[in-house]
Amino acid sequence: KISLSASPIPQTGLPGVRHSIFESLRLGLSSQSIASGLLRFWDSLNFNKDTEFPGITILFLDENVNSVIHGLIPAQRANHYRSSLKAGSIVKVDRFEVVRCSSMYKKTDNPFLIHFISPTIIDEVITGAPEINLQS
Repeated sequence: KISLSASPIPQTGLPGVRHSIFESLRLGLSSQSIASGLLRFWDSLNFNKDTEFPGITILFLDENVNSVIHGLIPAQRANHYRSSLKAGSIVKVDRFEVVRCSSMYKKTDNPFLIHFISPTIIDEVITGAPEINLQS
């Protein structure tokens, strides 16, 4: 497995929440963090498998305004994270896996997907967050 090697210090130089920007994400399990806007989330359904529920899909917006990445919370972990999700909030996500996004499920131009694993933590950032314009 490949670990992420990005600096945990914001590349914008903003003080406060330590995180990496989407451009620095690398494939593999990660101990790094991202701070981003949580644009939207929804329950995904797989209509090819009798409307099976594979999990919750999330769209994250980076502080670099045109950078969006999507995430997936697998069905078996969905209830654990559901109460932490609030569209329009700034969140910090810690300890996740970065995987290649299959073109079949691609929601953004980003080639990667943030996959929530059992140690993943997502929290709303109240102070020290990067400035992210969620209205863009």
